[in-house]
Amino acid sequence: MKKISILLCSIGIACALTGCGDVMPELTQEENDIITEYAVGLLLKYDKYHSSHLVDLTAYEEEQDSAKAEELEEENSVEPEEIQDEPSADNTEVIDVSEEYSASSIEEFYGIEGFSFQYTGYELKSEYPDATQDSADAFFAMQATPGTQLLVLKFQAANNSGMERELNMLNYGMKSRVSVNDEASKSVLSTMLLNDIQTYKGTLEANASTELVAIVEVPEGTNVGSIAIQLRSDDNSTLISLQ
Repeated sequence: MKKISILLCSIGIACALTGCGDVMPELTQEENDIITEYAVGLLLKYDKYHSSHLVDLTAYEEEQDSAKAEELEEENSVEPEEIQDEPSADNTEVIDVSEEYSASSIEEFYGIEGFSFQYTGYELKSEYPDATQDSADAFFAMQATPGTQLLVLKFQAANNSGMERELNMLNYGMKSRVSVNDEASKSVLSTMLLNDIQTYKGTLEANASTELVAIVEVPEGTNVGSIAIQLRSDDNSTLISLQ
């Protein structure tokens, strides 16, 4: 400011010395800028309609801090939602085994009309059918894996309809498991045997019958006592005791 005052005084003296002449003292660009800035500042200082663009935000910031503090306090005061109790054992659905569909025969469970299936016994084999057996099934002979034997369950399928009929077991989607000596059940093997009870397809004359088999592997040396077969479908299952 002192520098500006000195500069203005110098300009005033220069003007006084020059009188009313047209010649003005030459000023540098910096001096012109200083004079312009000072003049504008004086005009704005005494203009009542002018207010500074600098605003004191202290009050606004304090108001914002207060609002945030209140919001945080409300969040902390909200009671946590009650945790729902897990269903107790008393609410657990219990399946009544007695309501499970039961049947006493293969034809009853799968709804095979005009045919009956009779269990006729079993064989323990290391290979089935025998390699020396003159049969089309011999082409698809299967061997037990090491340490096991093939338990071959035999069934007699009879046409009781009084007329020639086709029996196609693939239509019934037969699924079965076998339990030996009340031990854990094992799935009946899927085979390519022509007389596999799960995949058999053939035509039987009236009152004719044919032998079908279901095969599972059991540990070698198993002493077979009781045998039960579990029949299954997409919706139901039943357990039939064979012996």
